[in-house]
Amino acid sequence: MVQEELKEVRVFAPATVANVACGYDVLGFAIESPGDEVVARHSLEPGLRIVQISGDDGKLPTEVSENTAGVAAQDLLRHLGMLDRGVELEIHKKMPFGSGLGSSAASAVAGAYAVNKLIGEPLTKKQLLPFAMAGESSADGAWHADNVGPCLLGGIVFIRSNQELDIAQLPGPENLWAAVVHPDIEILTKVAREILPREVPLENVTQQVGNLGGLLCGLIQEDYELISRSIHDVIAEPRRQKLIPEFYRAKRDAMAAGALGFSISGAGPSVFALCEGEETARRVGAEVSRVFSEAPIENQVYVSRINPHGVHVVD
Repeated sequence: MVQEELKEVRVFAPATVANVACGYDVLGFAIESPGDEVVARHSLEPGLRIVQISGDDGKLPTEVSENTAGVAAQDLLRHLGMLDRGVELEIHKKMPFGSGLGSSAASAVAGAYAVNKLIGEPLTKKQLLPFAMAGESSADGAWHADNVGPCLLGGIVFIRSNQELDIAQLPGPENLWAAVVHPDIEILTKVAREILPREVPLENVTQQVGNLGGLLCGLIQEDYELISRSIHDVIAEPRRQKLIPEFYRAKRDAMAAGALGFSISGAGPSVFALCEGEETARRVGAEVSRVFSEAPIENQVYVSRINPHGVHVVD
C-alpha cells in the first residue's frame, strides 16, 4: 500500500562485511556503523538532481548517471514512470572509500531507499534490490549482492543466485558480535579480483563448500563452535592476504584474543572477526588495531552486533 508522500527524508545505510571468509560473493552481514546518509526532498525543478555531496574530498561526481546513489534512484524513478518528478539528493559520505566495507553499496542503497520513502514507499525493501544493485555495479562493474543485500535488508544475507537476485536472510546467535578494523591503506577492487585464481582445485572447492555449509548451519543453530570451525577461506584469503600488511599477525593475535574466526572483509583492506559477546569483540578489535598501529598503519575499529535493520530513516 502506497503511503503519504514526505516533504523530505534522511536515511542511513550501514557498512557491510562481504564474503564472510568462506562465502565468496554469496554471504554478507551488516554492522551498526559506519555508514552513509542520503537526504531526499521534493523539488519544483523536474528530474533528479544531486545538489550536495560531503565527506568525499571532492572525489564523487554530482552527475546523476555517474554517481551510485544517483543511478539507483534514477533507475527506481524510471521503473515507476516518474522520471519527470522533481527530486533533490544530498549525499553525506561517512565511511572510507575502497575500504572493503561496501561504501558504493551503502550509497546506492541509501539513494534508492530515500527516494522510495519520499514518494510514499510504493516498493518494499526487497523490491528495491535490483535498483540498488544497478547503482553499485555502476561503480565497479561487478554484479554481486553480498554488500547490497545486507545493507538493504539488515542482518546476515545469503545469496543463492546473484544473477536472479535470489537472496535470503539468516538468523544468527543473539550474542554474535563483529570486530572490524580498517587499516588506512588502499587496495583496488580490480587488483584484489585479478589476484584470485581462475581455476580452483576440486579439493579446495569441496573444502570451501563444506565450510560455507557449516557456517550457515552454525548460524542457524546458534552453535558457536561450529561457526568457529567453519570460518575458513581456502580460495581468496590465501591470495589476498599478501595485499594487507601484517595480516598474518593480526589474524594470529585475533584468534589468541578469543575470536571465533578472522578474515578479510570484501576485497579488503578491512578485516573482521566474529566473536561471542561484546567484551571479546572489543578485546579482539583492540589487539588487531595494535598490530596495525605497530606497523605503523593508522586504523579505525568498529565493534558492533550484527545490524538487523539495514538501511533506515533517521532524524
